Amino acid sequence: MAGSGSAGAEGMTSGKARFDDIYDRPDPRTYFGRLAPLEYEIPHHAQPVFRQVAAERVALDDGRPDRPAVLDVCCSYGINAALLNHDVTLADLYERYTSPASQKLSTPRLAAQDRQFYAERRRPDAVPVFGLDVAAPAVRYALEVGLLDDAFTDDLEQGPPGPGLRRALTEVGLITLTGGGSYITARTFTALLDGARRPVWVSAFVLRTVSYEPIVRALAAHGLRTTLDASRTYPQRLFTDEREQEYAIAAVRALGQDPAGHEENGRFHSLHYESRPGTR
Repeated sequence: MAGSGSAGAEGMTSGKARFDDIYDRPDPRTYFGRLAPLEYEIPHHAQPVFRQVAAERVALDDGRPDRPAVLDVCCSYGINAALLNHDVTLADLYERYTSPASQKLSTPRLAAQDRQFYAERRRPDAVPVFGLDVAAPAVRYALEVGLLDDAFTDDLEQGPPGPGLRRALTEVGLITLTGGGSYITARTFTALLDGARRPVWVSAFVLRTVSYEPIVRALAAHGLRTTLDASRTYPQRLFTDEREQEYAIAAVRALGQDPAGHEENGRFHSLHYESRPGTR
């Protein structure tokens, strides 16, 4: 996700590298090309989790005849939607978008091929997915190739949702997050939950370098109880350099966690937070 109010490509926010420029391209080839050497993998770890949570949320009878939609926050090019609703893996997507053959295609030609590629791999249990990200080119592509049923670029850190997003929020039953915990705050979640009209669950993978507690409190104010298995972490990506690793180790320690065996080994690690109404 391109962070709200970002200072530019690969600038540093509290020591963490930024990759805002890869979200401003008309298709995802630069995204995958830049992240492949860093072995960015959190969507892979989230895939089975989100599929299970989405199935459980669909099975919940909330008095509405239509299936609840998933809202993927900081959705970029629709990677989570691709993995949720299609028989593909993250490795498949890396191979597809970094292959020599794909580099020869124009964006319109790639988009045409992607529409067919994803349509042929659509799962029978696919659920509606909306995307939210300030990076307009990324969400535009995801929408064009059929990964998202609707997409929005509202910056909820700066203001309230617009009419389109407000209408979409009435259909949302699950909010997912993998890549934006460093860039969005409780303001975004408060705005989303204020617009909800059916029970909303939240499934979020958040780096250990940032505190999720302000968001947990915002969710609690809307009746959601958050659980966390702190004993399990999920590798996100390699550090870009020594400076970034030093930042991560210091940030993790400042939050009372131990970087040994995790950040000290050269990768960012995430925790998985699950939030549902009432008690579980």
